[in-house]
Amino acid sequence: MNYSKYKIPAVFSPVLTPIDADGGPDASRLLKQCQWLDKNGVGQAIFGTNSEANSFSSSQKINALEKLILGGLNPKHMMPGTGACSIDETVLMTKAAVGAGCSGVLMLSPFYYKDVSDDGLYAFYAKVIEKVADSRLKIYVYNIPPVTKITLQVALLERLVKDFPETVVGIKDSSGDWTYTESVIKALAGSGFQVYAGSETFLMRTLRAGGMGCISATANVNPKAISDLAADWQASNSDDRQAQLDVVRSTFAKYPMIPAMKAAVAHFSKDAHWAHVLPPLVDLKPEQQAALIADLEKINFTMLGL
Repeated sequence: MNYSKYKIPAVFSPVLTPIDADGGPDASRLLKQCQWLDKNGVGQAIFGTNSEANSFSSSQKINALEKLILGGLNPKHMMPGTGACSIDETVLMTKAAVGAGCSGVLMLSPFYYKDVSDDGLYAFYAKVIEKVADSRLKIYVYNIPPVTKITLQVALLERLVKDFPETVVGIKDSSGDWTYTESVIKALAGSGFQVYAGSETFLMRTLRAGGMGCISATANVNPKAISDLAADWQASNSDDRQAQLDVVRSTFAKYPMIPAMKAAVAHFSKDAHWAHVLPPLVDLKPEQQAALIADLEKINFTMLGL
């Protein structure tokens, strides 16, 4: 993708996190993966859901971020996940990302608490913005109700954008509910608010409705095809290309998604170290790995240049 067309990439991946011997992020392998994604036109939303972000401490994540920047990764193509249940932990991670020059932060709502009010959520985000106190801060709120059991209501988003127009600038919507995604795009049309679908399954619908693109799990393994479609979505064959993306997605979705994607990276990179996840997740069993690779071969899937 030609990044110059956008202030930030239209496609991001919540980058899979390789695990080192101590159970922390393996920064050297992570850098290599991020560089491969960047080469294929995909921005890096490190420390997202598929990164196993909540299995790592803030210090582990900040240390990994620093190593990625020192390794030459372009922070303008990065959108680290910084949301936590604690305001101070969210502020700590967010300050690190802003200080590193990242294009924005992907901020999960305080997910431990259920049935919270819009006023409470507004206060959480407002307090984080106040304590970060940096005009460079760009927040992309992360709506993932299947996990958090919290839906970021359109009225809340409108209130945040009205009060913090230069700071709350977008959303990743992983609700899986196209009606909701479309309602956000329509409600905030003209404000510059950038809507990313949480799966490439919704990529064409999002772009046609006026959204920005997608932040998607399987951009970890199928980056070029997704980013190429986002860059050329008005082409006559775009629906056929979307259908091809859906086939890849559905193949991985037959298995536990994070272990399956890690198993694919391990296979195509010939680096078995990649196949491991942290508890409470579990690695694919050998027979599952074999079945996954067989399924991928049936659709002629590969990961060139990994």
